[in-house]
Amino acid sequence: MHSTMPQQQQSALRSQQWARRLCMRSLVLGVILLTAIMTVLLSFRHDTALATSGHRDLIPLQPMIDRSAPGAVIVLESGRYSGPVTIDKNITIQGDSTVAIFNTEEATSTITIRSDGVKLSGFTIEHEANEPTAAIQVEGKNSEITDLHILTQGFGMIIRNSSHATIQRNAITWAGSDSASSSQKGNGIDLYNSHDSYIEANEINGMRDGIYLENSRKSTVKNNRLYHTRYGIHCMYIDGSSVLDNTGEENMTGAMIMGVKNTIISGNSFRKQSSNVHSQGILLYDVHQSSIHTNVVEGNRVGMNIAESSGNEIRGNAVLRNFIGIQLVLAEGNEFIRNQLVSNVIEASAIDSADNILTENYWDSFQGLDLNRDGVSEISYAINPFYEQLVSRNSAYQIFFQSPGMVFLSDLYTEGREQWTTDKSPQMSMDMESDLQSDLKWSAERATHSNVVWVIGLILLGMATLIIIYMGYYENEQKMDNDHGTYDGNGTVNRLWTQI
Repeated sequence: MHSTMPQQQQSALRSQQWARRLCMRSLVLGVILLTAIMTVLLSFRHDTALATSGHRDLIPLQPMIDRSAPGAVIVLESGRYSGPVTIDKNITIQGDSTVAIFNTEEATSTITIRSDGVKLSGFTIEHEANEPTAAIQVEGKNSEITDLHILTQGFGMIIRNSSHATIQRNAITWAGSDSASSSQKGNGIDLYNSHDSYIEANEINGMRDGIYLENSRKSTVKNNRLYHTRYGIHCMYIDGSSVLDNTGEENMTGAMIMGVKNTIISGNSFRKQSSNVHSQGILLYDVHQSSIHTNVVEGNRVGMNIAESSGNEIRGNAVLRNFIGIQLVLAEGNEFIRNQLVSNVIEASAIDSADNILTENYWDSFQGLDLNRDGVSEISYAINPFYEQLVSRNSAYQIFFQSPGMVFLSDLYTEGREQWTTDKSPQMSMDMESDLQSDLKWSAERATHSNVVWVIGLILLGMATLIIIYMGYYENEQKMDNDHGTYDGNGTVNRLWTQI
């Protein structure tokens, strides 16, 4: 009787221990598997570079170019080709994703175009030279560069003294060190003195400036996507040009437009430019007689920074969730019409900016009075310069931003009120006909996606915590078993049963 009871206890204890081990192993395996799946999904890149194993057995490309006649079409078969090459005749070179051209020479661009009418499309270029050279350098006119995948440690494309270049649907990615500073990188697409260019639907990631245009007039920059650059779009002296429907995220500045006249900035979306004290969605510096309309600037340090600019029409822009919505510095004679400013920490600031006309803008923090129910307030909205003036004199006062005392003093401040930048007829509600509603919906969808990632992270954290607790409980049970004793398997009663 005494030996049967410990045998039963031992069998039960072994079954419990086996079940605990199986449960713990299953939990650990499940967490490891789930973590691996999440890691793969979150880190997978759809633009994964073509894998290479050195540069052996490269097919020489220059002899194929030299043998071709003007007007010829060279269709590259699947393989790895050697650069650098120079194209001095109007030929077409086509390839697909299985075609790659490599260049490891330090001081030469991978492909140099010195003829008019050259066309490139479809293949991959890996430019490993880190000197100020490019995957493609264009010196001819009427070039067409489309559907290329460029991995570069220098510039993506350099276009000089050209005209009528067409650059469409290319992917340009920085392939150098992740620790490289902006000054150590090249621009994605770099134009100088190249007019009437058409740059559309390119995706640029990690370069110094995504698209840089200088002294390149009557150009169109449209529907490009720019990520993790210094300036997504950087334009200087591009009179008569258009910057349309581009998207930029997590750059230092979305679009820097400088020294231009008669230019259209429209339909662009610049979000989350906030990593630097100088970050902004759109910077207009020395811009005149231009139209800036229906853009979205969201989540930036400064939404729109307008400095030393005059005679511009700023209309129908959505300025959302920025630290400073609109900042005016030495900006005079501009018109701000029907813009929507929502959820900005500071809606607007104006320093030494006179004679600007503000009409029917929506300021979400403003409580107006609409007596005749026409949707426009009879009370004007004035931009109070108190905080900006105070901080400009002593930056240490920033620590008191939005403190009750600062708000109270700001409300008391009325000096020079007649000179303040004022919207004399602010809107009482958002313009439902604008694109702002869809932009707010889009932002909500992004927030929902972000919340899903957080939920998954919390689930993983909870499972890890349960495993740690269970392991502690399991070790404690083992210790208790050892303290109480177990049956030795030979019919001998253990210490516990001996005591009983």
